[in-house]
Parts: sequence; C-alpha cells; structure tokens
Amino acid sequence: MPEKAHYGLLKGKKGIVFGPLDESSIGWQIALHAYREGAEIAISNVATALRFGNIEELALLCGNAPVIVCDASRNEDVDNCFKELKEKMGAVDFIVHSIGMSQNIRKQLPYEELNYEWFMRTLDVSGLSLHRIVSYALKNDAINAGGSIVALSYIASQRNYWTYSDMGDAKSLLESIARSYGPRLAKRAIRINTVSQSPTYTKAGSGIPGFEKMYEYSDLMSPLGNASAEECAEYTMTLLSDLSRKVTMQNLFHDGGYSSMGATIPMIKLAHEVLNDRELAARVGLDDVSPST
Repeated sequence: MPEKAHYGLLKGKKGIVFGPLDESSIGWQIALHAYREGAEIAISNVATALRFGNIEELALLCGNAPVIVCDASRNEDVDNCFKELKEKMGAVDFIVHSIGMSQNIRKQLPYEELNYEWFMRTLDVSGLSLHRIVSYALKNDAINAGGSIVALSYIASQRNYWTYSDMGDAKSLLESIARSYGPRLAKRAIRINTVSQSPTYTKAGSGIPGFEKMYEYSDLMSPLGNASAEECAEYTMTLLSDLSRKVTMQNLFHDGGYSSMGATIPMIKLAHEVLNDRELAARVGLDDVSPST
C-alpha cells in the first residue's frame, strides 16, 4: 500500500479488529490504518483463518499486534477473547466487526431453496456475532467509556440483491443490533455504527455469484465510483476517532453515492441499447423484455 498522510487520529487509543484475513479484506486495511493513525491493535479471527490467511503478516505490520483466536459464534470463545485481550492490552477504545460468511452462497443455493442449518449459521456468524461481541466486551469491562464500535454492512440489508441471498438477511440483523444497542451503550458514551460499503473485491465478496457484474453495475451507478477497501478503512478512522463522538446508531453509506442514485446516463444508455437490439438482448438473456410503449 503506498504511503499516505496520517493524522494521529487514534494516537493513544487501543482497539481490536475481528475478521481480517488477507490484504484484500476490509478488516486488514482497517487494522493497518488504525495502527498507522497511532493506535495499539489486537487482531482476532477463527483458527482456520490463521492457517489459510496472512494474519501473522498483518500482526507484524501492526507492531507485533497480539493475535487472539476466536470463533465469534461461540459464547465461550468470545468471553475468553476479551479476557485475553484485557490481560495483554487492557480495556480498548474501539472494536471493529468485519465478519461474514454464507455456506448457502458458497454452494450457490437459490434463496427459495436455502439449507436452513446453513441459514442459521449465516445469521449467527454474520449478524448475531456483533451482539455477542458487544455483550462480552461489556461483561468483561473490556471497552472504555467514550469508545466506538463499527461493523461492516452492505446495501442488500435494505434492498434486494438477488445473489446476495441470506447474507442480506444477516446484514439486516447486524444493522438492527447496532440500533438496539445504541441507547444502551450511550450510557457510557460508547457509540455504535455500521458502514455500508460498496461491492469490494475481497475473498468473501468475490465468492458471490455474478459478483463481477454487481461490481461493474455499482461502479457505473455511483457518481464517485466504487469505494475500495483502503478507502473504507480511511473513512472508518473518522468513526473510531473522537471526531465522531456524537455519531451513533447510524448506517453510514460509503459507496460513492450509489445509495442515493436512481439512474445514471451510462446505465440508461446501456439499457436502451440492449432493449432495442434484439440480438444483443437475446445474448444476455433479456429477449423476453421490451421497452414499454
């Protein structure tokens, strides 16, 4: 990653980032940026991620950050994670939730034929884990007053994206948990927000069927284009810093303006060309669609 200006936004702060896997992951970029903004960092993921990811490399890049093995879908693991965190670092000032998975998407099962055991696993790992992490952080007095909690979301929590399947339901749950916890955390001036990021080429994102088309469509629809993982990390620094001390319970779109657009000229032109070219429409599977007259 090329050197960029850093501002000391997190100088003197401590935090833990759940879920970074490799250089492509948003959690990785957030951990790295937080460290470069002056924070002391801990990193957490499941045991398999330590074998198949590059987490040890990230730990070195973040000043020999402690790596805590934790399955965020298991109560005992999360409880022990915060106990270990307190032993190694003391209470932290911020927590980042960058966790998500869907076996249904991996196996490309259509939404109307979901495996319900896998569905429950999606909800648990990708949504309920935020509740579990916040709850055990509080029980272990592992987050300081005035702290910040950020979880990563996607616009499919609020709108239908066909191939995002049960992950859309999980992200809806994630955002709801953030809202429900907001007033409870506010008693200690702790804020909690979700960031709704553009489609991003991560290992998890790239596994979604038709992801390339989703990415290209979003890029054409976004006035500023898609936001990268690194840009998401830069934005997240403001939410972890004291600059956002009065921002809580928000789902904040970081998507180049995509969420506010109805249509763009490039998309209108493309749709017009396709729908008025029978051969092209047939080639892309839209031969049964024609413009309304």
